[in-house]
Amino acid sequence: MAITENELYVISSPMRDIWSRLKRNKLALLGLFLVVLLCSIAIFAGVISPYDPTGQAMKESLRAPSAGHLMGTDVLGRDILSRVFHGARASLIVGVVATGISLVIGVFVGAVSGYYGGWVDSLIMRITDIFFAFPFFLLAIAIMTFLGPSFINVFIALGLIGWTNFARLVRGQVLSVKASEYVEAARAVGASNSRIIWKHVLPNTLAPIIVYATMNIGSAILSEAGLSFLGIGVQPPNPSWGLMLSEGTTYIWNAPWMVIWPGVAIFLTVLGFNLLGDGLRDALDPRLKE
Repeated sequence: MAITENELYVISSPMRDIWSRLKRNKLALLGLFLVVLLCSIAIFAGVISPYDPTGQAMKESLRAPSAGHLMGTDVLGRDILSRVFHGARASLIVGVVATGISLVIGVFVGAVSGYYGGWVDSLIMRITDIFFAFPFFLLAIAIMTFLGPSFINVFIALGLIGWTNFARLVRGQVLSVKASEYVEAARAVGASNSRIIWKHVLPNTLAPIIVYATMNIGSAILSEAGLSFLGIGVQPPNPSWGLMLSEGTTYIWNAPWMVIWPGVAIFLTVLGFNLLGDGLRDALDPRLKE
């Protein structure tokens, strides 16, 4: 059946309202610009990088920023700009995949806990409290020590310990939604619990989930940089912003560009996701409609 023009307008109208509120927030637009810039660099890193990010040229060692190397070179003569570009790809993959793992686990656990309540809710929340009892980064270090340092293990570790905040967020939203009239109506017509959760409850909790997931990507990128800085994340010669910071600490006085540029990249990336997430929170909040 064809969709009429009026029906198409009704479908697109909420998205137009969200974009209209988002574009009035200058900081949110700045965050969106930084995120789009990061994604573009990550996608086209192989095309826009002037040099091989792992190629060594000892005669170019510790060259200051110049026309030939806009961000200088490291101790092995590798181009910093090329490594920053390819490091964006590693950081974005870790941030998105780790957040995706946490999101899937957290949404499932939080939805079951909030909807069924009772002893199920108590058991799940006590397990969640156990995870909260350990500092996030220390638990990540422990898991990485057990799994071993590698690129894949980074987002597995971050994903497995990042679900608790999603679970609590979703649980709180489900508790407020499950008593709604449309949920009671679905029960009255004989809808199964699983159908009610996935078709009626969760779709009405998407706004805070989207906001937190956006901010969590920045947190995951920062955590990956910390693990790589300690030597248990992305392994050399693969470029990673945290690994570049670690390699540059020895030469911070002789070649400060080795730590400045990856540090700036981390700062702008985390700032971008936080600003965008904060803007989405305001844009997706129906109470802010004029």
